[in-house]
Amino acid sequence: MNLHDLTPAAGSTHAGKRKGRGQGTGNGKTAGRGHKGQKARSGGGVRVGFEGGQMPLARRVPKRGFHNIFAKPLEAVNVSALEAFEDNATVGAEELLEAGVISKCVNGVKILGNGTISKKLTVKANAFSESAKQKIEEAGGKAEVI
Repeated sequence: MNLHDLTPAAGSTHAGKRKGRGQGTGNGKTAGRGHKGQKARSGGGVRVGFEGGQMPLARRVPKRGFHNIFAKPLEAVNVSALEAFEDNATVGAEELLEAGVISKCVNGVKILGNGTISKKLTVKANAFSESAKQKIEEAGGKAEVI
């Protein structure tokens, strides 16, 4: 097989519509834009969320509180999920991923205190809740903030 023998699978490609190339094409004159109006004009159309001058939904709905758009959310893992690891193991984000406890770790991990732990583990995470830290240390382990 050579490069000139390569072709796309049958039906996977098609020619684009050649608009505005005469009446015989079926897409001449107005080129599928209809007659006049805002959307028929060059550069015409409205921005996303525009409702024809009506107060847009994003401005009609009341706003409450504060939402930090720069916040980097952490993956939450409960202390009970750490029971899956062997005694005296070191548990970090990579180990949690391999064990299937978390599906992805973009910004980091926070250990929360739901459940119990009986194994002595060294847990390395970006953040710990007070109760999680207490439970890990009561079991004889260490809670290390990365």
